[in-house]
Amino acid sequence: MAPITQLSQLDPNGTYSYADYLTWRLEESVELIKGKIMAMSPAPSRKHQSVSLNLSVSLGNHFKHKHCNVYVAPFDVKLYDRRKSLLKDREVFSVVQPDLCVICDKEKLTEQGCDGAPDWIIEILSPGNSQRELRLKFQLYRESAVTEYWIVHPYEQTLYQFVLDQNQKYQLHAMHPGDEIATPYLFPDLQIDLNDVFAE
Repeated sequence: MAPITQLSQLDPNGTYSYADYLTWRLEESVELIKGKIMAMSPAPSRKHQSVSLNLSVSLGNHFKHKHCNVYVAPFDVKLYDRRKSLLKDREVFSVVQPDLCVICDKEKLTEQGCDGAPDWIIEILSPGNSQRELRLKFQLYRESAVTEYWIVHPYEQTLYQFVLDQNQKYQLHAMHPGDEIATPYLFPDLQIDLNDVFAE
């Protein structure tokens, strides 16, 4: 079988697994959400890159020499229903590349990325991917038991902080404008100055 090197070779209505994903040699970056292909933005905007870098520096400095690890995109995160045990690649139908994620369970780390839900995921919205982050990924992260999920709006300069409650539903823990200090629910000793995050 010829290698998959172009998105046009794949069926947009097909259902694919992580095992399929590993065989592709695409120039474009894609994610799988419940088996469906999601093409990612060709290149993040300068504003997106600036916010990502500023957050990376803040998180990297905080978690240096600590138990948890910080990863930035591109970094594969395999997700599946939290009630299931570790699944084989052909049984996993969601793989995403969050802008940033924090993982404290080192047993989830593999050479390919993260096998299961990170503790904390941060997604930075771009004009072309807002609907996906707000709807599909929100549901996926909740079902996969990502404890804390931040959605960052670079152009609005706002941050929405969601935390999984005892009923496995996301609750809006805080909404921060760009001139406030944001503190992760999971890591209360970390304070992030959003003035610095949104600075050009």
